[in-house]
Amino acid sequence: MTEKRNDTERKGNRLSKIVTRTGDAGTTGLGDGSRTTKDSLRIDAIGEVDELNSSIGLLLCEELPEPVRAALLDIQHDLFDLGGELCLPGMAVMKDAQVARLEELAEEFNHDLPMLKEFILPGGARPAAVAHLCRTVCRRAERAMVRLHGAEPLSDAARRYINRLSDLLFILGRLLNRAGGRGDVLWQKGKNAV
Repeated sequence: MTEKRNDTERKGNRLSKIVTRTGDAGTTGLGDGSRTTKDSLRIDAIGEVDELNSSIGLLLCEELPEPVRAALLDIQHDLFDLGGELCLPGMAVMKDAQVARLEELAEEFNHDLPMLKEFILPGGARPAAVAHLCRTVCRRAERAMVRLHGAEPLSDAARRYINRLSDLLFILGRLLNRAGGRGDVLWQKGKNAV
């Protein structure tokens, strides 16, 4: 009876059992059925992308303009696609169209923002600060993916996507400050130097 139930639980793409105890020895399963250590480069990259998706979920708890909210929800779906690619060694799941959509969003959201002449500090309105936090988590995910790519090839689309996303999150930080009635928080070189 138990054997039949376990076979049923494994069929399909649904998780019917969350506590499996299969990772107690420090390994975890990949999408292709193989196992790897929980501290492997691949699992590190998957974890960083998962943290990024969760950070964007936190940003979605803020009051946001509807076009920004819609874009972020689409990005969360893309990040699950990216996680799928990372958990399936040798598979290319991300598409050039997903990268192109980020580039279009970046252009659209950046269009009415004033040109930057100074570096800015991450802050201002709370939604903008959370967007900047997402940007830094995105950069960390990108570094993890670059390390993984040095050992095992990742698709060009996956690597371009994560790079474009950090650019878009920077733009969203600026946009959300403006939407919140605040401007960019400008860095003042040497402000506290003696």
